Amino acid sequence: MTLVMSDVLFLCTGNSCRSQMAEAWGRLLLPDGWSVCSAGIEKHGLNPHMLIVMNEVGVDMSIHFSKTVDELPNGVQWDLVVTVCDHAAATCPSYPGAKLIHLPFDDPPALSIGLPEEEALNIYRRVRDEIRTEMEKLAKCLQ
Repeated sequence: MTLVMSDVLFLCTGNSCRSQMAEAWGRLLLPDGWSVCSAGIEKHGLNPHMLIVMNEVGVDMSIHFSKTVDELPNGVQWDLVVTVCDHAAATCPSYPGAKLIHLPFDDPPALSIGLPEEEALNIYRRVRDEIRTEMEKLAKCLQ
């Protein structure tokens, strides 16, 4: 049997939180042979709260960095593009031949403004867990 490499891209507005979590879960949960990447319409840097909650569940984010779609590797033919926020879905570049899926998740940075640290982290944890659940579902569909 020939293994076909497939490429998935997770897109968000700033590639600082939701798309980074989706990429990390995708790397862990998607079937062997899938290449996983994330990017943003803009570049906002890695969100420190996202790093904390991913570390809590043992997910290493040390190879992750914030990037825009313009910084993605040249020549990759994305098989699947997953937008994880409405802004990215509305402004997503065209990727001919790619299947497009929209999985909108709440925006933890926006929802946690002004909250005490633990309450803010709870929002990040909830979204982290929601993203993991969706990546588990996606992994089952891709097998």
